[in-house]
Amino acid sequence: MPGSMDVVVTTIFPPTRGTRALSEGLQRNGGTLWILGDVKGPAEYSLPATRFVPIEEQRQLPFALARKLPERHYGRKNLGYLLAAQTGASFLVETDDDNIPRESFWQAREVEQACQVATRTGWCNVYRYFTSEFIWPRGFPLERLQEVGEGLEPGRQTHSAYVQQGLADENPDVDAVYRLTRPLPVSFETAREPVFLSEGVWCPFNSQNTTFFREAFPLLYLPSHCSFRMTDIWRSFVAQRCLWSMGSGVLFHSATVFQERNEHDLLRDFADEVSGYLANAKICALLDGLVLEPGVAPEAVCGNLRLCYEMLVREGILPQEELELVSAWIEDMSALLA
Repeated sequence: MPGSMDVVVTTIFPPTRGTRALSEGLQRNGGTLWILGDVKGPAEYSLPATRFVPIEEQRQLPFALARKLPERHYGRKNLGYLLAAQTGASFLVETDDDNIPRESFWQAREVEQACQVATRTGWCNVYRYFTSEFIWPRGFPLERLQEVGEGLEPGRQTHSAYVQQGLADENPDVDAVYRLTRPLPVSFETAREPVFLSEGVWCPFNSQNTTFFREAFPLLYLPSHCSFRMTDIWRSFVAQRCLWSMGSGVLFHSATVFQERNEHDLLRDFADEVSGYLANAKICALLDGLVLEPGVAPEAVCGNLRLCYEMLVREGILPQEELELVSAWIEDMSALLA
């Protein structure tokens, strides 16, 4: 593997099967497991190849965001991204403590990918390319589930994919409507080619098994003034719009982890997802209408990120307080990428 791997997780639990497996794999392959705690959580996290950052230490980090980021929120993960970027990492992988890596998780990661390409603009349920099951990713607009795309472009192409979403077997990332009405477990077919979404093709991606390369590090930002169930989904919509201006897009590949899901209250999850059921399609339509600056330079990517969040605040989807965090994030990330 070229370079070592940084893996970022936030948790309120002591070491799990998933984080133990990540620790063991990083010890073998080289790299660091960044564990970000919160107000409720373990006081220590004694695993090899692991850097545990408890809430008290987070408050003292030399980042503008550290002084402003709300506590008791999944967005604490933003500080883990900054810490990984500070080490000079060329890429990082984010996941959760209930995902267990397979051996394929440790394969080399490259920006340039030979893949199949989805070009039909609009909404694309990528999961259908990896299974014949009727299943959709969390964040996919329910009102678009019956739309059937025209398939993929024939043959393989090579694309620069600065964000790459791996799937998760057994208990994949689906919404509460799916969990309340459809059977699990579900596993995806392993022999399928990666699928790249070209400009104008929308599909939510999550924070379960996702690689960001350094050019896309500014796009890691997780908003804090929205529900836990929407923060990575709305992040994904902003990231996709910005990726198009970078001449890139998000790539989906077959599962390299399986999930043993932590306990959830499905009705609470449903309540936390209502804002997305109502707004996801609208958010993407608004992002589609933005004019962004082309290029991969950090100042262009950060500027585009700011424009996206300014629009979401202007449209009442996020409150004004979010922009203060976005500004702090851009200040920190710009300094690290300079």
